Amino acid sequence: MPARVRDRLVPAAQRRTRAELAADLELRAGDGTAKVSAFWTMLILSAVIAAAGVLADSTATVIGAMVIAPLSTPIMGLALGLVRQTRTGAGRYVLGGAAAVVAVGLLASLAVPRSYDLLSNGQISGRTSPGLADLIAAMATGLAGAVALARRDVAAVLPGVAIAVSLVPPLVVAGVCLGDGAPGLALGALVLFLSNVLCLVLAGTFIFAALGYRAAAPAARTRTRARLALGGLGLLVVVPLALSTAANYLVAAWENRVEQVADEWLAAEPGAAVTGVRTESRTFHVSVHTPGGLPPVADLLARLDGVVPDGSPVVVETTRGRTIDAGNVGS
Repeated sequence: MPARVRDRLVPAAQRRTRAELAADLELRAGDGTAKVSAFWTMLILSAVIAAAGVLADSTATVIGAMVIAPLSTPIMGLALGLVRQTRTGAGRYVLGGAAAVVAVGLLASLAVPRSYDLLSNGQISGRTSPGLADLIAAMATGLAGAVALARRDVAAVLPGVAIAVSLVPPLVVAGVCLGDGAPGLALGALVLFLSNVLCLVLAGTFIFAALGYRAAAPAARTRTRARLALGGLGLLVVVPLALSTAANYLVAAWENRVEQVADEWLAAEPGAAVTGVRTESRTFHVSVHTPGGLPPVADLLARLDGVVPDGSPVVVETTRGRTIDAGNVGS
């Protein structure tokens, strides 16, 4: 990074020293016992709050958990350790903390009825199918967080950074989904968490190195191993995110086609209209408004043959509260 850009990004007068940054990000620096105690206390409490927010489908409660969750501290400490080429033990706190939060989610899943549709919960469905947009947002958040940590005058933005990057909620969702027997959904939530961690580490490493926090030039072999490790982790995260993004676009295209076919199906009914189509657990839910009756649902299934994959369940929901299980396409 050119010196002019660096000085504009973090002016020398506001730049924190390496010792100041290490004191905040390394849990074993200074009064390590007090730091570690505070870390585990706040992490478990934030996990419990996040679990309550997820089960209640409460965005405000989940945001509260994000604000007090301390998991980003060892993650950014990991970035600083990579730049300084020192072992800080941050990786153990990240892994141990993640396991503890997933365990809280598993316990919370005991309160979920077996018949409960997980994807009907916005807090769960929004964190089980991450895409490349989530990766971009996490990278920008990581850059903002690293700059805020390096400057003395913008610490007030750190709560916003904690809200923007999602760490504890995806882990809680992974635990809830595992406990409810949905490993596929749990995997999606874990991929979201890993992508956020990767972006925080990459962004933090870039900013901290550019600001001169690095130690003496490391050996070429050490640099190569670090790059290969980060590159391999990036590949493991980016590939599933790209596939998930493609799947989301495909589902959206199917929903548009179903809506068009349903419009044609209702065309003969005066005043009838399709108000929306959504997909939950591979089932297409067609919401319709009709002042009178409906055409035969078998006709809708026949029209959908070849439009969506065979075997896809279809449910018709009317504004009068009536729900009709139309059956499976192609059966």
